[in-house]
Amino acid sequence: MRKPIILFCVIELALLTLTACKPKNHITQDELLRRTQELFDSVATGDQTPWKKYFAEDCMYFDEKGTNLNKAALVANITPLPAGYSGSIKLGNAQSHIERNVAILSYDMDEKETIFGQELTARYHATDTWMRRHGEWQIVAGQVLRYYGDPAPGKVDTAKFAAYLGTYELAPGNVQTISTDGKLLYRQRGERPKDLLIPETTGIFFRKGVEGRILFRYADNGKVDALIDRRNNEDVVWRKIK
Repeated sequence: MRKPIILFCVIELALLTLTACKPKNHITQDELLRRTQELFDSVATGDQTPWKKYFAEDCMYFDEKGTNLNKAALVANITPLPAGYSGSIKLGNAQSHIERNVAILSYDMDEKETIFGQELTARYHATDTWMRRHGEWQIVAGQVLRYYGDPAPGKVDTAKFAAYLGTYELAPGNVQTISTDGKLLYRQRGERPKDLLIPETTGIFFRKGVEGRILFRYADNGKVDALIDRRNNEDVVWRKIK
């Protein structure tokens, strides 16, 4: 009758050993979100405390402009909003991958800002990598991207459309045509469907959902001689041929 007792003791000891080996200080997605929301709630007031607490000393952080910030620069950016300004950032659409000492949190940020009564909005997507070191979870790397948004359509002088109409060439055999129905302006590359050119202001247009601008360049003689496809402040020039 002693064998079952011994076997039971062995199993109990094994269970205790496994329990002791389980990782401590496990973190959940909800807790990561809570901490991240705490970070962004502190931005408007300029409270640097959570940024000092939750970011590792050797962190790498890339903002929506692509700037690489270390912890000192990141914390220094957290200052109170100027008088007349207010705002908030709310998190959503979170996803996470948590394993042992590493946790990756990806989420959207919906920003609302009020500047002397005028309402502004922006949307971002961020991914943070948290690591557990010496029993503490901190962000060691983060990156923010901004969702593209079309500018507000502006007014345009449709009488100027006549100057834009014609065929523009990028290279032999690679052309696009600008046309109008009298109220709207269109561009068409080869046999592709027409794209609506939405005016931002007279002479500057954009396409829905496409980052960049379409501009028309005037030569010294006062006539349009080129279409400029501007992307990230770099120009692709299409020469007007007819």
